[in-house]
Amino acid sequence: AGIDDGRVVALRGQGSDGRNGGPAGDLNIIVSVRPHAVFERDGYDIYCEVPITYAEATLGAEIEIPTLEGKQKYTIPEGTQTGTTFTLKQKGVQYVNSKNRGNLYVTVVVEVPKNLNSEQKDILRRFAESCGENNHSKRAKFFKKFFK
Repeated sequence: AGIDDGRVVALRGQGSDGRNGGPAGDLNIIVSVRPHAVFERDGYDIYCEVPITYAEATLGAEIEIPTLEGKQKYTIPEGTQTGTTFTLKQKGVQYVNSKNRGNLYVTVVVEVPKNLNSEQKDILRRFAESCGENNHSKRAKFFKKFFK
């Protein structure tokens, strides 16, 4: 467990017979690890992106996170921004010859709804008006710097 792409495993004495009746050589196996459909690996740590809804990001939610062992429930806090990365310790790849593991880094991406009907658009406009500018500190700082 935990072997990485390009590592060599040597099987002593399992290669071809030696010359002139000498002992068998070693068989060297070069490992090739297939890429995973969900995870990207960097050493013993793994990374993935998980899409969440606008409502889940705004209100917070319990979502299912993929891990190497299957699904795990994780609570996304209220007000989570797109691009936020959460760390699940010891949920990465197992170290070679050890019980320790790397970490799983989960980056959430807020999926903005498309094709809203007129009622949904109206509700969203009223919501935006009710928030004002106080709930958008990054936006306010950005435009304050830009329009000095």
